[in-house]
Amino acid sequence: MKPLPDYLRHLALIVSLLFLAACSEGEDHAAKTASIATLDVYKSRTCQCCQQWVRHMEDSGFEAKIHHPEDLNRVKDEHGIAPEYQSCHTAVTSDGYVFEGHIPARFIQQFLENPPEGAIGLSVPGMPAGSPGMEMGDRFMPYQVWLLKKDGSAEVFASVNSRDQQ
Repeated sequence: MKPLPDYLRHLALIVSLLFLAACSEGEDHAAKTASIATLDVYKSRTCQCCQQWVRHMEDSGFEAKIHHPEDLNRVKDEHGIAPEYQSCHTAVTSDGYVFEGHIPARFIQQFLENPPEGAIGLSVPGMPAGSPGMEMGDRFMPYQVWLLKKDGSAEVFASVNSRDQQ
C-alpha cells in the first residue's frame, strides 16, 4: 500500500483537530447548561410574550417548566411580589427565588451565582418594549431590574438603558 501524500495527511490532521475542538465545545456547553437553574414559570395560556421570554431563557441555558394556574395573581401574592413589581409571568427556582416579568437571563444568572442577603428575587415590572420577549422591531424603552427583599422593600439591581445591556 502506498503512503498518503503529505497534503492528505495534513488535511486528515486538521479535520481530526476540528472534530476534537467541536466535541470539547459541546462538553463545555453541556457543563455550563447543567449549572443553570430550572424555572417553574407561571403564566397565562395565551400570553405570547411570556412564551418568547421562556425561549430567551432556554436559549441562555435555563430549563423551564410551564404552568398555567387558574389564578396567576394568587401565585404572585404567595411569593411576596407586591403589585407595583408585578408583570405578566412569574418564574420560581427550586430554592424559592422569584423572577417576575421580562428579566434578561444574564441578570437572573448573576443573581443566582451570588444571591444577595435577604432577597427573594428580581422583577421587571410591566412589559417594557424591547426587553426579552417584548421585542418590537427597533423599539426599546429603558427599564430597571428591581431586587425584591423579604421585608417587602426593593432597590435597583440593574438599569438597562440600551438593548445591548441586556
